[in-house]
Amino acid sequence: MIVAELELHDFRNYADARIELGPGPRLFLGPNGQGKTNLVESIVYLSTLSSHRVSSDQALIRRGAEAAIVRARLEHAGRSVLVELQLNRQGANRAQLNRGALKPRELPRHVAAVLFAPEDLALVRGEPSGRRRYLDELAVQLSPRLAGVQSDYDRVLRQRNTLLKSARGLRGARATEADGDERQLSTLDLWDERLVALGSELVAARLDLVERLRPGIARDYAAVAGAEHEATLGLRLSILGATGEGDDDSGDSADTAGAPSAEGLDRAAIEEAFRAALAARRREERDRGITLVGPHRDDLVLVLNGLPARGYASHGESWSFALALKLAAAGLLRAESPIGDPVVILDDVFAELDQSRRGRLATAIADYEQVLITAAVEADVPPELAGDAVRIRAGRIEERP
Repeated sequence: MIVAELELHDFRNYADARIELGPGPRLFLGPNGQGKTNLVESIVYLSTLSSHRVSSDQALIRRGAEAAIVRARLEHAGRSVLVELQLNRQGANRAQLNRGALKPRELPRHVAAVLFAPEDLALVRGEPSGRRRYLDELAVQLSPRLAGVQSDYDRVLRQRNTLLKSARGLRGARATEADGDERQLSTLDLWDERLVALGSELVAARLDLVERLRPGIARDYAAVAGAEHEATLGLRLSILGATGEGDDDSGDSADTAGAPSAEGLDRAAIEEAFRAALAARRREERDRGITLVGPHRDDLVLVLNGLPARGYASHGESWSFALALKLAAAGLLRAESPIGDPVVILDDVFAELDQSRRGRLATAIADYEQVLITAAVEADVPPELAGDAVRIRAGRIEERP
């Protein structure tokens, strides 16, 4: 798949912009702060329905505007489709496919992109939330219906946490209020069943995805590091004993050391373990007012030569692992997506790499159908990727002869 044409209206610092693109590499040049990342971010948003830089859609809408529009003409296997997403300050976002209405969460069926960015180092050195997001965004790209499952799980989780917080507030009240507390807590059983059903589906999807990613991780780590190391993945589940000590439900402070392996769990086993974990920790959840087990508190474990990469990998090894994660994702989309190759986007990533890794990364992505690169300094980009350049200045696209 390639993005043949891209239009932006009131997106980030672009009032109106249009550019025609084609297969092969395309380089966007310009000083920092001119809008290079904003341009490629629009394509990533169509593919994942999220930004790698901000958590709110509001930041994507140009100041003073009520809505932003991203429109792209896509080509694959001789077929052309037009997709459009409108981000609104007020009300729900809207999407179109060939001018017909489409649910926004259906967009990943038609757009596939993999972004490499300086922020990717946090996949290795950062908190579990970033690694969960990596898995979930890739899972949705491969199976878009999971977007609905994730949304429903988040909604049930919020409702359950609200009930737990309310119950915590009633502790120490008079007996009659305590009776009301017990009646309120009895409804937890209903929320628990919904949480287990949705959460187990997410856990099963993540386990399956990790299994499919493993061969690519091993191969791609060696490709970018230039050396043989044993790089692999695992999934650590809170329902199997990983405990969290944080003050919220993010799970980012989870102490997952020593948790049992999740290997070989089927859907029924996941559901059984989930129910048991909720029952075992209900008193603690009631005391703290949050849900302490579930996919929102799990972690993708990155292992290098038998040791956790987060604590033991050097800076160069961490970068190689981060790049391997993105290359493995691109390879899986290439192999399994009905729309073919994803658009590979390298956002100022070459400035972060030494010369050897720049060359190996360029070789690894050279045969993808479309590669979009941003850079402040043209010399940072390997020559084989720097031929067709466009200059970006203050939200304007200036194609260079």
